Amino acid sequence: MTSDFEAQLRAVSLRVTRPRLAVLAALRDHRHVDTETVITLVREELPSVSHQAVYDVLRALTDAGLVRRIQPAGATARYESRVGDNHHHVVCRSCGAIADVDCTVGHSPCLTASDDAGFRVDEAEVVFWGTCPDCSAENSANEPPVGRK
Repeated sequence: MTSDFEAQLRAVSLRVTRPRLAVLAALRDHRHVDTETVITLVREELPSVSHQAVYDVLRALTDAGLVRRIQPAGATARYESRVGDNHHHVVCRSCGAIADVDCTVGHSPCLTASDDAGFRVDEAEVVFWGTCPDCSAENSANEPPVGRK
């Protein structure tokens, strides 16, 4: 898999470095992770890597389009390696869990703005909000039975 990462980096004219490879591997194996989690995961492979190095790698990979940075309102920025398919996210209001939501295949109504103000739209970011199954089950378990107070 390292050779795939190397090819991805070279394809966007980025040097192949151990921190870049480690960040790409961490994001491949863990979806929607924040910077601190990326640092922890990278340090499992490269114990001496600095916070700044990971921040710089995340910025370079995001700028190059190899990584996507998402930041739902009121949440910490997260990173993912799934890019280029205009997918969306669903976020749990209770625990903050994030899951991918595929956009429609073929004609994508989410890319047709009612008024694009002259912009050439190439991406839409939609965030669905709700309660994840685990939090829903926990909330249901904590509710008193109907008719009892």
